[in-house]
Amino acid sequence: MSAPPESEWLETDGLGGFTMGTVGGIRTRRYHALLTVALTPPTGRVVLVSGFDAWLERPRPEVTVPRPDYLTVQRYAPDVTAGSFDRVAEFDLAPWPTWTFRFADGMAVEQELFVTRGRPVVAIRWRLVRPAPGVRLVVRPFLAGRDVHALLRASPEFRFEAAVSPGRVEWHPSAGLPAIVSVHNGRYDHAPEWYRRFQLDEERARGFDFLEDAGSPGVLSWDLSAGDAVWILGAGSVPADAYPVLRRRELARRRRQPAGFDRYAEAYLVQRGKGRTIIAGYPWFTDWGRDTFIALRGLCLARGGVEQAKQILLEWAGTVSEGMLPNRFPDHGGEPEFNAVDASLWYVIAVQELLEAAADGKRITGPERVALLRAVRSIVEGYSAGTRYGIRMDADGLLAAGVPGVQLTWMDAKIDDWVVTPRIGKPVEVQALWINALRIAGELDPRWRIAADRASHAFERRFWNEERQCLFDVVDADHEAGKTDAAFRPNQIFAVGGLPHALLDGARARQIVDAVERELVTPMGLRSLARGEPGYVAHYRGGPRERDAAFHQGTVWPWLLGPFVEAWLRVHGDTPERRAVARRRFLEPLIAHLGQAGLGHVSEVADAEPPFTPGGCPFQ
Repeated sequence: MSAPPESEWLETDGLGGFTMGTVGGIRTRRYHALLTVALTPPTGRVVLVSGFDAWLERPRPEVTVPRPDYLTVQRYAPDVTAGSFDRVAEFDLAPWPTWTFRFADGMAVEQELFVTRGRPVVAIRWRLVRPAPGVRLVVRPFLAGRDVHALLRASPEFRFEAAVSPGRVEWHPSAGLPAIVSVHNGRYDHAPEWYRRFQLDEERARGFDFLEDAGSPGVLSWDLSAGDAVWILGAGSVPADAYPVLRRRELARRRRQPAGFDRYAEAYLVQRGKGRTIIAGYPWFTDWGRDTFIALRGLCLARGGVEQAKQILLEWAGTVSEGMLPNRFPDHGGEPEFNAVDASLWYVIAVQELLEAAADGKRITGPERVALLRAVRSIVEGYSAGTRYGIRMDADGLLAAGVPGVQLTWMDAKIDDWVVTPRIGKPVEVQALWINALRIAGELDPRWRIAADRASHAFERRFWNEERQCLFDVVDADHEAGKTDAAFRPNQIFAVGGLPHALLDGARARQIVDAVERELVTPMGLRSLARGEPGYVAHYRGGPRERDAAFHQGTVWPWLLGPFVEAWLRVHGDTPERRAVARRRFLEPLIAHLGQAGLGHVSEVADAEPPFTPGGCPFQ
């Protein structure tokens, strides 16, 4: 097996739904499920099928009562494992998750699984690697019918009934949710059972409820010696195409994608309304404004996806309110949340880079350009005049923001009423974004150019920490004139890299980059707080309170590595030789990580100390 058994794989449907699990097959999260669908793409996600048990029945002349050979592994409370990881001899992600199960007598079975793009449908096929007589495959589905963040408990309201016809069975375990349609080329026997007390170890480690039940309505079976076993599951319906056609079309689509790990970027590009958006991370995030506009430049523009970027930015353009864009949309209804000072500013940056990427003028129509620039103007004017949460342009041209009890910057952990890193006042990266936004708006209206110059002069004068030879993290902290927060954090890197316009150059820029490299850079990204600072936490672990308290107090964030590398090249010289050095020193360790946790993807965070164990959202 080429990947650790606890590492995770992900298949997505382009609507916000997904299928995910571990290489070893054991479910360790409530999110490990066979069919998770988005009822209101990309939100309203529910788990319809949590998994299955699969085993082989075959003749054993040497055994009086043959025992089944399990392909799957389950864990039940208390700490009882049924099945064996040793059966997984090979695992491959390309072109989709594929397992080879091998047994002591040399028999081998291949299992492949893929999700179709644009429909909530998952397809699975099993085949014998070498012909063998009398091999029967049996699969027992585990149905759920629950919110993606919840856990199922055995209940009399659960419906086991099945509508059965040749090659098809339909279940509807939960009222108000789509029917589960199952198409197969085997046999279905109705035999309802509750499977109880599945133990989800990752949930337990994270301090959450970790026991779940599953309703199993019956068993599917195939004569595997006679041919491949095929099982297709969908929400409400499944395609009329036969499995070979479905497989061929999906394979052709994937082969048109960019080579290498680049193809995994597609997982985050999903439908919202008639447009597109970006999922912040799987399995528990939907689309967040801040994350969307930061990631869009790499997921879309750097890969030639001008049309994708345009659709996303136009979809978000209509959500501007009082100069602000939503920070996130709740998974199940409710009003959008506007508690982010930086999301709107990242949007301005993304619009500028989209327009530059489409400079030939052929890919963005006049009305589309008008809509994008109208949103830019609304943001800058709204922030300048003043909007929610004390966000306003101050007399020095810098952007003040924040009120007690609200987290506005990307360092947004909150525990009950405690905002762990409030950063009220004038945070350093917010000023870098604000001044960049003013310069971009200045190309449309000269008055913003003047405001950008005023803010730039104030930044150079007020943010330099002469004692530590770096930048303050916040000035006018808590809206008190002259009060500063000198905590050494990575936010200062945006004054040099990560944005179109650097605020500093020369000796000061070099000092900042050198200090950040010395204090914050790790193989997984940048620490959120330097060692030795008050409140530094070395490891991201424990229950929700412990993890949230550590989230921005040392915990490493991979996304900051891009801005750092750009800053490093700006001060050391952006030459092919320097790029090779930066790739070897800073990027290759992160690239190696792509084969260790969420396979093909980058984890949300990592521990601040060796071995820099990844944590948080596994697909970010």
